[in-house]
Amino acid sequence: MGERILTLRELNRATLARQLLLERASITPLAAIRQVAGLQGQLANPPYMGLWSRLRAFQREDLTNLLERREVVRTSMMRRTLHLTTTEDYVNFRPALATLHARQLESFFGQPLASGLTRERLLAEMQGFLREKPRTNVELRTRLAELVPQMDERLLYAVRAALSLIQVFPGGAWGVGGSPAYAEAQAWLGRSFVPPAEGLRVLIRSYLAAFGPASTKDLQIWSGLSHLQSAVEILRPELTTFRDEQGRELFDLPGALLPSRHTPTPVRFIPDFDNLILAYNDRQRIIPEHYRSYVTPGRSLVLPTFLVDGFVSGIWYIERTPTIARLILQPFEPLPLSISQELQAEGQRLLAWAAEKIDTFEIVVSVYDGSGGKQNMWGRL
Repeated sequence: MGERILTLRELNRATLARQLLLERASITPLAAIRQVAGLQGQLANPPYMGLWSRLRAFQREDLTNLLERREVVRTSMMRRTLHLTTTEDYVNFRPALATLHARQLESFFGQPLASGLTRERLLAEMQGFLREKPRTNVELRTRLAELVPQMDERLLYAVRAALSLIQVFPGGAWGVGGSPAYAEAQAWLGRSFVPPAEGLRVLIRSYLAAFGPASTKDLQIWSGLSHLQSAVEILRPELTTFRDEQGRELFDLPGALLPSRHTPTPVRFIPDFDNLILAYNDRQRIIPEHYRSYVTPGRSLVLPTFLVDGFVSGIWYIERTPTIARLILQPFEPLPLSISQELQAEGQRLLAWAAEKIDTFEIVVSVYDGSGGKQNMWGRL
């Protein structure tokens, strides 16, 4: 008997189930962040909204407390982008991602630095500096300038990526902007990293639990790592396989959720940069191809979206004045009245949860005009 072929809708429903988007889950925020393999956190507020869409009775302090207790950390992770992950996942994932984070620094050491510093000496000096206490970007830049006079400004970001740094609290907390302080991870957490091979095994299995069934290319897109075929092959005896309708091999964990393609799906609001949008090489299981450029219009933006029947069907943003919080819904195509009403009801709940000290809410629905230029205001709430 050949491998089972999964349809696009079956893959869509599997992804939504594992991302806790078929129905809100009655689990802790810590368990939810582990289940979805981290929440991308380029901005502070979207991970909170991502949990609101996934959990029953989620409150902002639930996540803020996890950050303060160091059970969840904000740091550079998959694709070398900011994520919120559990501390347990961080000490497993980070060794597997080390080569990705070191890559940027290598370009500075094709020839000796003017100061004569080696890569190893530079990192050791900066690591020691960070272990004394958390350091801001200004402090890190000043110390680097002492070690490398007339340094290229990009060196700061390359060093920061190569070292395992955590943004210390209140970095990543709701409403907090500005430049956070950084701490050396193992000293700050009091935890050691696992060996890289074990970390990669955990990373792959966590990805499949959160996003499977998926191909090796999907895994590579999500993680930012390349040449993972051999690592997946090592795990093959532990995995099950399927095919998609194009014949691509998909890997999965045995017994993982595979809901029927007929499973009903509620509307859901998805925040900026959510990994739901970014976790696949072929994103059609979530975004119809002709809408993809609307969601990622350039300038490294990934706009907030809403799901209808499990698929991205429009974008949203929030405008706020001192007296009114206004939710703007922009469907890509006109929606049936029943769907529009469901979206507006969910939008009212979102505004009531998100807007502090404001009691007047408005919802405006207008068909997307194709500009993609409206800046999401979520970070201002």
